[in-house]
Amino acid sequence: MFANLLIILASSLVVIAVFRRVQLPPVLGYLCVGLFVGPTALDWVNESEELPDLAEMGVVFLLFSLGLEFSLSKMMALRKVVFGLGSLQVLCSTFVLAGLLSLLGMPTNAALLLGGGLALSSTAIVSKELTSLGEIFSSHGQNAIGVLLFQDVVAVLLLTLVPVFAGQGGQAWYLALPITLGKTVLLFVGLLMASRWLLPRLFHEVASSHSAELFVLLALVIVLLTAWLTHLLGLSPALGAFLAGMLLGESHYRHQIEADIRPFRDILLGLFFVSIGMLIDLQLFASHGLEILALTLALMLIKGAIVAALVRIRGTNSDSETAWRSGLALAQGGEFCFALMAQMQHNKLLPESLGDLLLAATFCSMLVTPLLLRAAPSIAARLHRKPNQEVQLEEIGAHSATMNGHVVICGYGRVGQSIGRFLRQEQLAFIALDDDPVRVLEAAAGEHNVHYGDSRRGELLAAVGLDRARLLVIAVDKTEVALNVLKAARQLNREVQILVRTRDDSQREELRAAGANAVVPELLESSLMLASHALVMLGLPQNQVQKRVDEVRKTRYRLLHGFYHGAQNNLIDSEGQPKVLLHAVSLGADAYACGRPLSELGLEGLGVELQSVQRQGNDLKLDASTCLHAGDAVVLSGPLEAIEACESRLLGGR
Repeated sequence: MFANLLIILASSLVVIAVFRRVQLPPVLGYLCVGLFVGPTALDWVNESEELPDLAEMGVVFLLFSLGLEFSLSKMMALRKVVFGLGSLQVLCSTFVLAGLLSLLGMPTNAALLLGGGLALSSTAIVSKELTSLGEIFSSHGQNAIGVLLFQDVVAVLLLTLVPVFAGQGGQAWYLALPITLGKTVLLFVGLLMASRWLLPRLFHEVASSHSAELFVLLALVIVLLTAWLTHLLGLSPALGAFLAGMLLGESHYRHQIEADIRPFRDILLGLFFVSIGMLIDLQLFASHGLEILALTLALMLIKGAIVAALVRIRGTNSDSETAWRSGLALAQGGEFCFALMAQMQHNKLLPESLGDLLLAATFCSMLVTPLLLRAAPSIAARLHRKPNQEVQLEEIGAHSATMNGHVVICGYGRVGQSIGRFLRQEQLAFIALDDDPVRVLEAAAGEHNVHYGDSRRGELLAAVGLDRARLLVIAVDKTEVALNVLKAARQLNREVQILVRTRDDSQREELRAAGANAVVPELLESSLMLASHALVMLGLPQNQVQKRVDEVRKTRYRLLHGFYHGAQNNLIDSEGQPKVLLHAVSLGADAYACGRPLSELGLEGLGVELQSVQRQGNDLKLDASTCLHAGDAVVLSGPLEAIEACESRLLGGR
């Protein structure tokens, strides 16, 4: 077991590093690791009873994390998707696929059972990719998650029906169905009661102890306990973990819980994808490559077309792009299908030759899904000729046609809404865009100028009248998205004033270079406001405080750049950029910088900002001719690598 884990983790380390370098999804890397280290390829990993259990825990942790994002109120809003679209998708896909399997010579009962298994999609891959792409709460993301939740319940039912159809079970299918659904309701009610009365008290007690270790332990216990209880009921452990996460999504500790279990989730989920790859016979691709390709295309085209058609027919989130992106997200086979086919082969319900080909086709469909999801916008655009998207653009364009000198707000979250309230009070016209359909739906009930859409699309910016706008405010919470919106906006209008909100100032220069007239770092601005209030409360004159605040803003927050990070060992921010550190270098008598002017040292050329030079407890007034002396403390801000280079020059002249 330990040797297997070592080989898998070491191989994954190398492959995932390569995949990230070429910008391919990590999921593909894990699947490829399993394919090549498995028994049919390099045969580095032997079969182990513990490995599938560890791999299943990865799906459990993933579904728990996903449940944290979907609060009970959001799930209630999705009930029509879960039980409406979900049931229709499973039924239609099952009957179509079962009919095709019957043509291949399978008995009707076995064809229906396998058709139901092939109708299921990959909860692990789809939910992980939608989360990483930030599309969980998009229209197609909610369609996909809702259907996947229904499929998890169906998967449990199908696994219980295998011995029944094989003539080995003592229970008819019409009895197994209500029993499974009854267990699901019982589980939900039990978890609902625990989340209302027991878990809040537990988390409060643990949080009061201020022990990170206890908090992590409690989070792990909850995940594993709910999975174990669900397993005892004969249901999918992943389903129980999702319900537990969904009920905890209402608590104040949701973000901390998610952060604590993320490392366990990602590692265990990687093992799951590796275990899926190990099930496939690599030699089969050489001998039956064309058959596998044909089966893969047939499976994905049938499932994708059925989902897209159902989304359009039902009329909910029914524009063409949403329909096709929902179909692409659910077109692949699922991990439960592997377990179902293994049981069917064991019970002689599925010929081994056909089963191996279907396993390979299901694997291939899962392999290409991350790439399809990333390419989904362009694929969906090509699959329909007259998209409702154009109708939406026409409606937005008609609404903004009479507006001139207005404000365009991209991102209508907390910051965007605050700006909108001030504009409304001053009776200044504005129009807002946001890609969260739930938020837009809520805002549209009271505001007619908030529209759904991706602000990075140039045609959407044109529809809101950016060419006639007086100001563009980019208030999205991700700097990379803000940069893309900024570039698209500058292609349409070179003159409009653009204000960009960011979390910090790590990419301020890049945003300025791309065309932003002003960049407001949210954290620095809030720090500035807090400091100004403190000065006023200490009795300093209001005009003096305001002068100091204006000076800091004029110097682009230079005074506030960086801070002492203390014992933190994470030097990368949430967007993958190096954090700006604050570091003081004390000059000894033999330091290279002693007796030299700042102009000769060229510190800022190394990528740092010189915040101050302190001599005997006092800040020196700095200019290029300022000469450093022994005992001076040089305070620098910048990324770690630049600070280390600067310290090396100050002390050793390198």
